[in-house]
Amino acid sequence: MIQRIFSGGEFEAKIGYCRAVVAGGFAHVAGTVGQGDTVTDQCRAALTTIENALEKAGCMMADVVRVNYYLPDRAEFEPCWPILSAAFGENPPAATMIECGLIDDKYRIEIEVTALVPTA
Repeated sequence: MIQRIFSGGEFEAKIGYCRAVVAGGFAHVAGTVGQGDTVTDQCRAALTTIENALEKAGCMMADVVRVNYYLPDRAEFEPCWPILSAAFGENPPAATMIECGLIDDKYRIEIEVTALVPTA
């Protein structure tokens, strides 16, 4: 069974995607950007959106097994480290950071995660 989770964001319909898909025992959360003026503000906002999607999928940040970070400027990654460390706490996932262009120049970080959905 496949469960699709929509956040109601304007680009879901425009582009043809959903915030997350639960399939095969995993929740796959789409690349997520956040609002704010700084990379740290955007990082926090993106993590909140991701946490909300994971909750709808029946899991939480502690269940994340993989995270990918995308930034247009790798020098902006280090200011996010304390935020990311706090978000994952005692359960850090495998991680990758890639420097690349994002969909709009106003975005400083995009985060995507995969989480194991606990079985009942």
